[in-house]
Amino acid sequence: METRELRYFVAVAEELHFGRAAQRLAMAQPPLSRAIRQLERRLGVVLLHRTARGVALTEAGSVLLREARTALDAVGAAERRTRRAAAEAPGVVLATKAGAAGALLSKLLDAYAAEPGAVAVEVVLCGPGEQEGLLRDGRADVALLQRPFDTTAGLDTEDLYTERQVVVLPAGHPLAGRPHVSMAEVTALTGLPLPRWPRRGGGYPDGPGPQVRDHTQLFQLIALGRACAVVPESLRGHLRDDHATVPVPDAPAVTTVIAWPPHSRSRAVADLVRTATLLAAAEHAPG
Repeated sequence: METRELRYFVAVAEELHFGRAAQRLAMAQPPLSRAIRQLERRLGVVLLHRTARGVALTEAGSVLLREARTALDAVGAAERRTRRAAAEAPGVVLATKAGAAGALLSKLLDAYAAEPGAVAVEVVLCGPGEQEGLLRDGRADVALLQRPFDTTAGLDTEDLYTERQVVVLPAGHPLAGRPHVSMAEVTALTGLPLPRWPRRGGGYPDGPGPQVRDHTQLFQLIALGRACAVVPESLRGHLRDDHATVPVPDAPAVTTVIAWPPHSRSRAVADLVRTATLLAAAEHAPG
């Protein structure tokens, strides 16, 4: 398969409409349709169910979409990292979610800058879930990720620390005075639905909650009594007086990790990872 064919298929699979996919690819629809049919014949499988209203992915199509995204990310990453390696001024791009691991990040940058041979570190602050994509497609060399929100499969990682989660509510809410609540109680708050974050390919999952793109937007909606959210407890520092938090013991714990591509041979990345693990160990040591 050629990368061109994979790009064509990903566009159709994400848009679920040949016309919109053709517009996105800046091409006519007939050659796009022919290319997808040729790909299906070559693979010997049906990738898309075609109807008068649009298309739907088959099971085989869902698998190819996942694998095609990974393959295209790898090609793009190779191009970007090759160009960066040839740059006159070496540097490292670190991606992290805005607001996450703020205290650790500040100390990490200071500690790494004091290392012999340290290079410039460009910090890219991302919306939720974006930092993983930047790392996989080569726009970042290293990233701070959070499991289970981010997927680390195929990446090298070091765990830094683990924390529990809390539910953020409007101040004065009846549950705000409780010592803890369960996830079942949180999801039962029909007047305060959980938010819907965008999927990687765009669009939002179905549900009653508001569509959000960042925590600033989310926390304002919570203060207005339009939503609640379950977040890592370290985000308490970003809240205002019009918010309340309650621990949610049965919510999954969140582990912050530092991640990098498994084939990386960058000394700067290795030094940054080592500095991060030493700092995290010192910050979160027992006692």
